[in-house]
Amino acid sequence: MDFLIVTGMSGAGKSRAVDALEDIGFYCVDNMPPKLIFKMAELCNAAGSAFRRIAVVTDLRGGDLFYGLFEELDAMQAAGYAYKLLFLDASDQELMRRYKETRRRHPLAELTSGGLSEAIRNERVLLRMARSRADYIIDTTHLSAGDLRQRLTSLFLDSLKNGMLLTVMSFGFKYGLPAEADLVFDVRCLPNPYYVDVLKPRTGLEQDVQDYVMDAPESHQLLEKLQELMLFLIPLYQKEGKTQLTVAVGCTGGQHRSVTIAERLYDFLMKQEQNVRVAHRDIAK
Repeated sequence: MDFLIVTGMSGAGKSRAVDALEDIGFYCVDNMPPKLIFKMAELCNAAGSAFRRIAVVTDLRGGDLFYGLFEELDAMQAAGYAYKLLFLDASDQELMRRYKETRRRHPLAELTSGGLSEAIRNERVLLRMARSRADYIIDTTHLSAGDLRQRLTSLFLDSLKNGMLLTVMSFGFKYGLPAEADLVFDVRCLPNPYYVDVLKPRTGLEQDVQDYVMDAPESHQLLEKLQELMLFLIPLYQKEGKTQLTVAVGCTGGQHRSVTIAERLYDFLMKQEQNVRVAHRDIAK
């Protein structure tokens, strides 16, 4: 049985996550009080149960009931029920934008006197332990609904036991570091197609841009060293039980050099039969 517990910041995309999980075969229950999670696991684990892939959402909408979550998780472990905890997050600024756009009320709004910003800050403090215990953390700040669906599909389509998911992400330093990055590599030292008029409007997904970047010996040397480093690090992270690793490759704008190196690194890891995906955060900006 695959048992997934979904929690996280209000407005971070839990409802969209439920839709995506249902589409790939999960039986989903939203806004479940933590006290019922163990009972749900017992029911679904019983002989003859038709539920083999379950996702339950629990968060601060349940008020004080939420604080029993960790006792329930400990009880599940003691009983031998395996589970994974998914935490959805987003920046404070993005959460405020989403709430203002939808005009929904934050679950902590009535308990704070400082308005929405204070409610978000308080919720982040209250969820700190849940975030620290999460097996998977997805930052949705820069993710569209389609991007979130793709991320969840990559993680959970086959099995929760598939091992560590690698994400190779290109980005532009001018737009800030990716919040979910575990490793960050700066490739601004490589030849920049931005200063070539015919290549400037194009991206590292196109062969002529890749050829320009990789024409320099130092580009090949850097890529080879990154490949060697990944082969060294991946088994160490897997040994420690890490379930996802985001490798961020950055250049100035996230359009040329970082995309090229990210694509080459992705191709290499695919040949190593790693569970890997590639994402280009700023390629269209």
